[in-house]
Amino acid sequence: MPVATEPLRIDSLQQARTLLAGLFGQALDAVRGDHLVERLGSPGRTGWSIATNGQVIDWPIDPAGRLLVIGAGKAAAAMAQGVETLFGDRIDDGCIIVKRDHRAPLRRIRQLEAGHPLPDQAGVAATAELLKSVSGLTARDSVIVLLTGGASALLVAPAPGITLADKALTTDLLLRSGASIEEINGVRKRLSRVKGGQLRDHIGPAACLTLLLSDVPSGDHGAIGSGPTVRPSLDDEEPLAIMARHGLVDRLSPAVRTLLATPPVPSRSLGLGRSDVVLVGDSGSAVAAVRDAAWRAGIGFHVVNANMTGHTHEHARAMAAALRNCPVAKRPALFLSAGETTLHVQGDGKGGRNQEFALVAALELEGTERVALLSAGTDGTDGPTDAAGAFADGSLMARAQALGLNPPDMLARNDSHSLFKATGDLLRTGSTGTNVMDLVLGMAF
Repeated sequence: MPVATEPLRIDSLQQARTLLAGLFGQALDAVRGDHLVERLGSPGRTGWSIATNGQVIDWPIDPAGRLLVIGAGKAAAAMAQGVETLFGDRIDDGCIIVKRDHRAPLRRIRQLEAGHPLPDQAGVAATAELLKSVSGLTARDSVIVLLTGGASALLVAPAPGITLADKALTTDLLLRSGASIEEINGVRKRLSRVKGGQLRDHIGPAACLTLLLSDVPSGDHGAIGSGPTVRPSLDDEEPLAIMARHGLVDRLSPAVRTLLATPPVPSRSLGLGRSDVVLVGDSGSAVAAVRDAAWRAGIGFHVVNANMTGHTHEHARAMAAALRNCPVAKRPALFLSAGETTLHVQGDGKGGRNQEFALVAALELEGTERVALLSAGTDGTDGPTDAAGAFADGSLMARAQALGLNPPDMLARNDSHSLFKATGDLLRTGSTGTNVMDLVLGMAF
């Protein structure tokens, strides 16, 4: 544990916001894809000995075979940078699919862009190109698969009888329903020819090493990116039951309803090479980075919820209560929550779960002085907006009303982005090179 200093003095709301933004930046740096991969250690000529999570995986690499790198996700390009740093010209070919504007400088690995959060035709074409790159592999070959959040939308190969439009409609319904990421990806697996372990079938006899950067609260390997190289569990809930629970069955296309009602065909398991899966990072590393930074600054550190799931508004109220009730004698104090909440979108506005989190918290904190909050996605994007999230404090209601805005009405319309854009409270980071769910940082000073 780093040595604590004298407590930091915070004299203004702007100073508190600057501190929150700096802590968020330190958390991002701790979980950047390239940094996480490089920390796994340098490979040798005939293998890669990876020490992680208390275990060592010795992954053999045949010098006479080819080494390929494939993958998908918002942070796949950053992870690919780390792989290129470690392997350099040893990489024979590579193909990753990234969200538009999430590219990174790469020399050996090709980058193809596609749509997110809804799958598009560019994703279909990119996935076909990725599958082509791993065709005809032999037992001497090795494949490193990089998967991060966002891969579910970027890897697009509709199951037989399903169209791209079918998949896009189903995805949109789920995203608006308040379904968890595990539920959404559970349905996506059934509608795909690459998810739920089926990408592993395409790799065939080659050795496969999957490096995962987790964006799911459960940490389930099969849920990250919808598990393209991980077989579904027999305990997984039936996708049709998930759709029924959220009242979506009657809104599905006939083709999707028929497919979800049909028992899945087991994937092949014979003739496949060795397969290993390594979790390189998750929100725990980001939380630890914030904790250590707070300790160094002499600020009290409190975890409100390190594994947020469930409705966004409930967690926003809990964070607001923690800030509002912090005794003066214990300030400055930093409060943290991490995870991925769910947001049921019913209005016609624009926003994301982090901006709505901040808006709900601001309404709860109305009139409360000497508190500040930042809710943001570690991937740099919150919903269909260009912001990572937003700042909030007890003055938001008054500032918004001075601009002629009605925050409760905008909340009812899920229009948090418009409000925070007008008040100047958005946080924009651009692509961050990581994706480990959301961080909420609150300061009472």
